[in-house]
Amino acid sequence: MAVTKKDVEYIAELARLKFTDEELEKFTGQLNEILSYVEKLNELDTSNVEPLSHPVEGSNVFREDIVKPSIDREDALRNAPDRNELFFKVPKVIGGE
Repeated sequence: MAVTKKDVEYIAELARLKFTDEELEKFTGQLNEILSYVEKLNELDTSNVEPLSHPVEGSNVFREDIVKPSIDREDALRNAPDRNELFFKVPKVIGGE
C-alpha cells in the first residue's frame, strides 16, 4: 500500500499542520520508505509464535510491606513554622482568598 501526496495532505489536515509542496513530497517518500520496511515483517514465519499481551514478562517488583517505627510526632513538629496541637498548620490553599 503506497502513500500518495493526497494521503499526506489529508493526514496533515487532521493534525492541523501546514506543509509546503516540497515538504509534502519529502514526507510522502519517507512514509513510503517506512511502509516498505514494515512490509518486510510479512516475510517472517510467525506461525509458531504465540501472541503476547506484553513483550516483556515481568513479575511483581514491589517490596514487602513491613511496618517500621516512624519518627515521633513531637520530633516531627519540633521545627514546624506553625502547628495546631498535634498537626502541621499550613495556609489555606483551596477556596481561600
